[in-house]
Amino acid sequence: MKKRGLTFPELGLIASTRGMLGAGLALLVGDRLDRRTRRTIGWTLFLVGALSSVPILVNVLSKPGLSGGGRAETDEG
Repeated sequence: MKKRGLTFPELGLIASTRGMLGAGLALLVGDRLDRRTRRTIGWTLFLVGALSSVPILVNVLSKPGLSGGGRAETDEG
């Protein structure tokens, strides 16, 4: 498994997009608000979270892996 270094702002972006996806999905399956409001807010949060995840994923995957000093990483200490 490759290791990638993430900065705190990148980690915050990832967490916030996951939060938007989760909140949007929760609103779509919940029944606390009236149906129209719930669907509008739910789909908006879900789509913003999903669409903003794509460039973040590309950015993280395009980063070079952390080097382990030229030797293979193992699960052993």
